Amino acid sequence: MLHKTWRRVAIATAGLLALTLSTACSEDPGESTDLSENKVGAMATYGVGDQFKATEALSFSTLYNNHTFYPLKEDWAFWSELTKRTNVKIEPVAVPLSDYEQKRSLLIGAGDAPLIIPKTYHPQENAFVSSGAILPVSDYLDLMPNLKDKIAKWNLKPEIDNLRQSDGKFYLLPGVHEKPTQDYTVLVRTDIMQELNLAVPKTWDELYTVLKAMKAKYPNVYPYSDLFSKPNPTGALLNILGSAHGTQAGWDYQHATWDPAAKKFNYTGASEQYKQMVTYLHKLVAEGLLDPESFTQTDDQARQKLANGKSFVVTGNAQTLVNNHRPDLAKTLPNAKLAKIPLPIGPAGEINPFPRLENGIMISTKARESKNFVAMMQFIDWLWYSDAGLEFARWGIEGTTFTKDASGKRTLNPGVDFLGLNPKAPKHLQKDFGFQNGVFAYGGSPDLVRGFFSPEELEFQKVMDARTPRVVPPPAPLTDEEREQVSLWETPLKDFVTQNTLKFALGQRPLSEWDAYVAELKAKNSDQYIDLVNKAYERFQKNNG
Repeated sequence: MLHKTWRRVAIATAGLLALTLSTACSEDPGESTDLSENKVGAMATYGVGDQFKATEALSFSTLYNNHTFYPLKEDWAFWSELTKRTNVKIEPVAVPLSDYEQKRSLLIGAGDAPLIIPKTYHPQENAFVSSGAILPVSDYLDLMPNLKDKIAKWNLKPEIDNLRQSDGKFYLLPGVHEKPTQDYTVLVRTDIMQELNLAVPKTWDELYTVLKAMKAKYPNVYPYSDLFSKPNPTGALLNILGSAHGTQAGWDYQHATWDPAAKKFNYTGASEQYKQMVTYLHKLVAEGLLDPESFTQTDDQARQKLANGKSFVVTGNAQTLVNNHRPDLAKTLPNAKLAKIPLPIGPAGEINPFPRLENGIMISTKARESKNFVAMMQFIDWLWYSDAGLEFARWGIEGTTFTKDASGKRTLNPGVDFLGLNPKAPKHLQKDFGFQNGVFAYGGSPDLVRGFFSPEELEFQKVMDARTPRVVPPPAPLTDEEREQVSLWETPLKDFVTQNTLKFALGQRPLSEWDAYVAELKAKNSDQYIDLVNKAYERFQKNNG
């Protein structure tokens, strides 16, 4: 109750003070700087590189995204070793992968959320800010020396500022990367390319030429048949195709896209870049190069088509390549060869679109009242942000799952497999030990993130590293009142963009009706939406410039 009262006062005060808080300065002291009653179990001194260990046994409830590939096991070494090192036991509140976002919203809305809420992708936290259900974690960065150190060392301030709300605070602790590590791209049957004497395509236009040649040789095949149709049709393909065109689509869709030249935001689904992307997609479908069922079929159906030679190209990443498609092909077409190609280049140029901030953690407001709050924040800082914690979450236990030589190079033990490094090993790093778990393992330096990569994958990353990182958009945080307004527009707008992207791609709506479609978006308040975003951007610049 006290927190909600403070939030109402803060909103009113923010209107009067016109957001005088400056992000160029150090973090503000927060709503309450007195943590003297919240230090039970905390280390008296805790700094960068220190091993966190609670001074008494503690447990923290944590929302757990239960992945189908490595379903939760109580006997994982991850749990017991984590407790051994930190004196903390995680109490997982397991939610199926397919229901994670919906269940998270229900738990938070009902006031039943666990204290630690990982696997949250910005801007998903925005929906929970105005209610006071989650903490402004930026108020407590002094409790997190490892995170502060990485923000400073890796020059992450522009990315962190992009998380800020209109009160100048941010409410999500993101996974942080030193360098972008793009994973999703196009997977291609290289044996078919060799058969047709085709070079690896470097651009989306060259990929079109490759697909045309495949179609000419195999007219009864849709060369590109995609998966990932849920929750957004071809979400992965649209994601990488959109970034190549300088826009955001599929999994990455955001209503507002920053235009660096014009120094303003445009409505994404109405932009010229989005139109170019849709036009390319339409061309692939119209010429029989992209399977129209890509927008609706299950992942298993897409896998079967690739495995049975009914398609030659699919969107994927290192894990889907090694864990799914190559084993599928080995059973049905043992001479087939499938490989990741460097992300094709589009009109946006040679960019590496992967952001340096990954999904992150929300903290329930209830945690602030806990006598163990400081210990909990120290624990989170160690597990998710310290070098030792990041190594533990990814690699596991030295001597059991990996070894390390004098130079610090890590090697997976031969009896443990991950990403096909030891395919005949009896144990799997995720399934049998609980490490490399997407709830706990994200972010880090390149040597940590890429330590498991095969020479093939390292070569892919070498090509991507040579490209320019994508531009980080400036902050444009909305006030609570503005967010309440746009929340009424966002779902109808996104649904309309998704539906019409599909219609244009499939030819169910002619591209000649693009202007009519844009007018329909305006009737659904796209202009008003983008006006509010640009107003928020200008306000933030004025108050924090």
